[in-house]
Amino acid sequence: MSRLRHGDPPWAGSFVTLARLDADSEQPVPARRFIVRGVDGDRTYLAARPHAAADPGRWAIEAEEARRLSIPGFQPVEETGGTAEFPWSATPYVPSLPLPAALRAHGGPLPEPFVRALGTALAQSLATAHVRGVTHAGLSPAAVLLTTEGPRLCCYGAVRAAAPDGERRDGLPGLEAGSLAPEQAAGGRPRPLGDVYALGAVLAYAGTGHTVPERQELPVFLRTLIPACISRDPATRPQAHEVLAHLNPGASTAAPTAPAAHQATALDAAAPLPLPAAVVAWLARQSAQVLAAELPPNSRPSPIWTD
Repeated sequence: MSRLRHGDPPWAGSFVTLARLDADSEQPVPARRFIVRGVDGDRTYLAARPHAAADPGRWAIEAEEARRLSIPGFQPVEETGGTAEFPWSATPYVPSLPLPAALRAHGGPLPEPFVRALGTALAQSLATAHVRGVTHAGLSPAAVLLTTEGPRLCCYGAVRAAAPDGERRDGLPGLEAGSLAPEQAAGGRPRPLGDVYALGAVLAYAGTGHTVPERQELPVFLRTLIPACISRDPATRPQAHEVLAHLNPGASTAAPTAPAAHQATALDAAAPLPLPAAVVAWLARQSAQVLAAELPPNSRPSPIWTD
């Protein structure tokens, strides 16, 4: 969380912008994210809008698709709005720390028990999504928000929003190169095994501080899993439910069926993470700052983002 800067939008529809969610980070963030509050002072949300260099139309399509989804572990989008040039989306606020900020708070790579639990939770969410025919296509370190209720996976569809299939996506704003599967970078349609590639990069980042580390840098329990996930050949990557089984040996190694994925099964259960103490302290600090934040005088709603 950081102060607003010159050029940040003061409004998202009827919401007043209070602060940025993201501080300066070496990790690209797929969208501009803000903590906002309704003019009545009762509702606080996390709002997002595309980067200035992004295609707002493509971004808005993905935001609206995210609003229609209900997948455990995915950040729930409650509202979308704006205009063709200034779209936005909003989700109910809970104290959240992006994964790169968590590493900064902790002072380096996160503890192995946490990384294992994080990987298990993310693999659960992706396995559920994949069996429902949904490809997230936006997983990266900055797309993982840590909360006391478990991780939330946001930035849905960032790869699809960056450029249409058939156009190269490497080097585009908001996309983290180490998390972008080679076939997607080359313009291929995002598919579930691309999510697995990104999952491997995220776990590598959580455990080492790098999305493309040397094998010996990885925690021992990841030294076979991560190279498999980030294989350049999608056909040799494990599926999400196989990643889950590797991280949680008690989980079933069979692919879940669509009916089972809609029930309250192990794939749908989101257990709280064993958050490091420094991360818990940062979440508490953010919560206190948001509660104490006051609306600017003469607040009034606006139909769109105003830059």
